[in-house]
Amino acid sequence: MLDKVSLGKVSATPAARAFLAEIIADHGPVLFHQSGGCCDGSSPMCYPQSDFIVGDHDVMLGEIGETPIYISASQYEVWKHTDLIIDVVPGRGGMFSLDNGRERRFLTRSIVCAVPAAARTGD
Repeated sequence: MLDKVSLGKVSATPAARAFLAEIIADHGPVLFHQSGGCCDGSSPMCYPQSDFIVGDHDVMLGEIGETPIYISASQYEVWKHTDLIIDVVPGRGGMFSLDNGRERRFLTRSIVCAVPAAARTGD
């Protein structure tokens, strides 16, 4: 996992940073893996770093502090022109995510980045 290069395409709100600090205090170092399945892919799953194996094709989007955020290569292809913002909203986290049961959950918001003209025209 440490040999992945960050693309610097993710940030976090102050509320997300504070919530993440609570989870790290309880569980130690964690990582996010951006879901491509439930909730239209808007729920990043939070796991202990020691319990999650990053796949060879997972892409490291960036980091919040020292917490890496990964996404599958296929999901990255869909979102490659998007910067992600990790936020917190009321609700329950994913069944296996560390935010579950805390009455708050992480949510991914997005901003579409400018797409270079060459990429739009195929030049």
